Order: sequence, then C-alpha cells, then structure tokens
Amino acid sequence: MSSVLVLTWELSLPGCRSLKQKRATIRSLKDRIRHRFKVSVAETDFQDTSDRAELTVAFVASDGRLAQSMADKIDRFVMEKGGALIILSRREQV
Repeated sequence: MSSVLVLTWELSLPGCRSLKQKRATIRSLKDRIRHRFKVSVAETDFQDTSDRAELTVAFVASDGRLAQSMADKIDRFVMEKGGALIILSRREQV
C-alpha cells in the first residue's frame, strides 16, 4: 500500500541578515532537495522573517518503510548540507 509522507522543518538561518539573503539560501536548499530526491518542497511559514524559515516536503512512496527511509535521508541532507540549523522537525505519514 502506498504511503504519503510530509516532513516539516523549522529552520534557523544564522548567517542571513536580510530577506534577500534568506530567499537565496532557501531557494538553493529547495532546489537541491527537489533535484536530489524528486519531492515537492515549499516554504510554508516565516516568509517575512530574515533569520527563520519553515520548509515542508511531501512525497508518495510505495510502502511505509520506504517512506521512512527516504525521510531519514532527506532529514540528514537538510542537517548536513542545508546551511541552516533545524530547530524543530515534524513527520506525518498518511
């Protein structure tokens, strides 16, 4: 049975001092996540704050274990290569 997984991260962007800097950082992260994992990703909160962001990723997998494995990989990618600090992380499997 297929599974839909939604990942949401609240991020701190310590190096961003302007909305322009933040948007460039977030756009780069979103593009890299999309390209590497072939998932949907959007900035879902804190659009008017220069040092915080919320990103949400959603995807469909053929089963729950595959969805959790992919979610783990995306989490690690954001932690290691995101250029941001994860303040809060949420997972929702449907």
